Amino acid sequence: MFKYVIFDVDGTILDTEKAILKSLQKVLKEEGKDYQLEDLRFALGIPGIETLKKLNVTDLERVHPKWSETVLEFSHQVSVFQDLENVIKTLSESPVRTGIVTSKTKQELIDEFEPFGLSSFFEYTICASDTEKHKPHPEPLLACLDGLNANQDETIYIGDSIYDMQCAKSAGVKFALALWGSKTTEGFESVEFVLKEPKAILDLIKI
Repeated sequence: MFKYVIFDVDGTILDTEKAILKSLQKVLKEEGKDYQLEDLRFALGIPGIETLKKLNVTDLERVHPKWSETVLEFSHQVSVFQDLENVIKTLSESPVRTGIVTSKTKQELIDEFEPFGLSSFFEYTICASDTEKHKPHPEPLLACLDGLNANQDETIYIGDSIYDMQCAKSAGVKFALALWGSKTTEGFESVEFVLKEPKAILDLIKI
């Protein structure tokens, strides 16, 4: 059905929710700002800089790198979602071409994603450092389409957040909700596909 499959990373390939939210909570507390984890959930799916701006953090050049370093303290709580590694390897052995569009910076990808050894299975990656505008704006996804020489009709973007869905719709690309990461369909009523488990990805391309 689809010839190009593009993935988000956090909450889609990697289960990073606890690491992201706990590290953010810790850094904010050190900055004199107390938040419950639930109040920080909006941070999932957007660049760290944008999160800190929404939290009215002023010294971004100091606090953002500090947060990136603190995330690594929680790396033991990050894992690849069950069965997803096998699905990614299966895709890489098929005619389907794969890419990544993530809100992580290039350095965050190096520190937080590359240790899992999955980078080589993706042909093209767009991170927050590669575009001026970020999700939910379509620019990152359009840049990945360009890099893969893909057209919208044959492409699906797999993600777990409202920002991912909005990015896909704005780019004219079909969207598949990774339910293992989002844990809810609330707010996603208009999505084309709801994937209950990673293996369902293979049904999209009829492997």
